[in-house]
Amino acid sequence: MFPHDLPVWRSRAEKFDLLVLGAFAPIDAQWHDRLTKLDIAVDEVPKIRALDPDSVNWPDEVVADGPVPLSRLVPAGIDRRGAATRARIVLFRRPLELRAKDPDDLTDLVHDVLVHQVATYLGVEPEVVDPELGDLGDED
Repeated sequence: MFPHDLPVWRSRAEKFDLLVLGAFAPIDAQWHDRLTKLDIAVDEVPKIRALDPDSVNWPDEVVADGPVPLSRLVPAGIDRRGAATRARIVLFRRPLELRAKDPDDLTDLVHDVLVHQVATYLGVEPEVVDPELGDLGDED
């Protein structure tokens, strides 16, 4: 019924990718010169295992909701073949979607996670990246 180029035909993954790009755009606009060696990626689910909920202690490069990782900052390095790799923030689509209460909440959550990850990458507090940042642990 609808032409294939309309947004209604986009998959959930494609819509999420566009949401991530939109959430990252203002961060990139402000910090572009320091983010030129950083990539943004989306995985459906984490490939790192969840921790025991009683002993949740994630490293700084993981943003999590208790035992469930929402994103991970993968530092630049050298892969198994000896090739240089770029740093990248990986957002986990399904855990983020499941945690959000509605589309607006998902937009805010993705923004907050990106701010936290960019701050970790830059070695600054999240409030430096976005002074209006909400706390990921806040409940409405």
